[in-house]
Amino acid sequence: MELSPVCTDSISTEGCVIKHDGGRRRSKVSRDVDIEIENLYKAIPQLAKVFRITDKIGEGTFSSVFLGEAQMHDGRRAMFALKHLIPTSHPTRIAAELQCLTVAGGKESVIGATYCFRKEDHVVIVMPYMEHQAIVDIIGSLTFEEVRLYIYHLMKALRHVHQFGIIHRDIKPNNFLYNRKSKTYALVDFGLAQGTADTQIELLKVDLSGLCKQPRPVFGERNLNSCTPAAATTKPAAIKAESLIQLVKSSKTEDPANRRYCAAGRGPLPVRTKSGGQKPQRAVQQGLTCSCYQSDRVCNICMSRKPQVAPRAGTPGFRAPEVLTKCPNQGTAIDVWSAGVILLSLLSGRYPFFKASDDLIALTQIMTIRGSRETIQAAKAFGKAVACSRELPRQDLRTLCETLRGRRPSPDEVTPLPEANRDSTSTRLHNIQDATPTHRPAEQHKDGAGENPSSLPNQQEVRNSETDCKVELDERGWDRVPDEAYHLLDRLLDLNPGTRITAAQALQHPLFKDL
Repeated sequence: MELSPVCTDSISTEGCVIKHDGGRRRSKVSRDVDIEIENLYKAIPQLAKVFRITDKIGEGTFSSVFLGEAQMHDGRRAMFALKHLIPTSHPTRIAAELQCLTVAGGKESVIGATYCFRKEDHVVIVMPYMEHQAIVDIIGSLTFEEVRLYIYHLMKALRHVHQFGIIHRDIKPNNFLYNRKSKTYALVDFGLAQGTADTQIELLKVDLSGLCKQPRPVFGERNLNSCTPAAATTKPAAIKAESLIQLVKSSKTEDPANRRYCAAGRGPLPVRTKSGGQKPQRAVQQGLTCSCYQSDRVCNICMSRKPQVAPRAGTPGFRAPEVLTKCPNQGTAIDVWSAGVILLSLLSGRYPFFKASDDLIALTQIMTIRGSRETIQAAKAFGKAVACSRELPRQDLRTLCETLRGRRPSPDEVTPLPEANRDSTSTRLHNIQDATPTHRPAEQHKDGAGENPSSLPNQQEVRNSETDCKVELDERGWDRVPDEAYHLLDRLLDLNPGTRITAAQALQHPLFKDL
């Protein structure tokens, strides 16, 4: 493959314009990006023979993505996305991502791998480049029909990868690209993918969380007992997938729903006295019931337990309840939950919808939408006990989304329904809206202090503005959102992964009957 002089044109990527000027690199690139591109050429010299790297278009925790141009054998010029993985990535993790791209990619709106370059510990995966618009930039102008098609193609992509036993684990708008002009979609980034019990991706059968590496919390919490001392001295690059399976010790996972404690093989816990010394504590008797069950404290019995290890990879705000509660048995349903969060954002016009600093706050935010009683019952179904200090009613999804879109009265004006219908009303909408950090007009000073009175809009202008906004929403179809959309949203956000709708079932939903 040879490069030829490049003609002047422009390519738009995520809101910025990349201009090509003959064979010279355009001047819009920052010095830092220039240095990164030069370092990439030095790390993998083969790239210079095939690609002219023009810009950096993405960056994550474990990779950077560059835009490259190459001339094909038929004379046409093509753009590619070059994903440079950080050198500390484990070889098996890299190979697993490549296998996902080559086996499942290239069809059903799933990105595929075109080339792969490697020199020593530097790896670049080359994929077709798709010009796209970031959801955060266009969410305010999307029509309902665009949202419907977006979710439909996302379900098709998920059904396709789930058929191969692939759990993507990081479903979010940034990983499902959308080109409004060409109506094309692409599911990208399998860097966190895991396999189901019957996965067809051989390298995903390896428990990657058990590899002897530096702790990387994004892949899940590391089990310090999962690697043998002999395995820790083995060079990772020389380990084969078959031998990696043997590195992971099979350990029985304690059932959190079972509150009985077995003290066999464990020593007593020291208890500090007021004088600063320690006295031996009597060993906990076998069969003793935990005393802090469903309370706001932690007893010595629970402190003695082994910490439960479960995958929690993914982006905050899109993690399913079973991920937040460290359920060890996680399947493709976690991808469906993330798709439900995306649909919730698109229907409400708020992105991101959930934004929490830790998993407990994230679970609380989910309770605020789906109800505390429902969350407790669902957690019990998959072996977890959740305690809540107050009861939070379940929100009506249509009322919630239409209120946030401005199609209903503001939350303070919503009159709660009688207690009998409380589960289906949005009685806590003001708390939801205050906690939603997106696309909200800047607040005006209530008293107008420091403002020029002539610059403040009068009531008639405000009414006209609200009317124009509603007319614009009606033109985009937001006055005709069918009940099927909220029914599908309810099924996608089912708190119980066992009863949550699958991607294949979602494609048969009445919302998509004409597709």
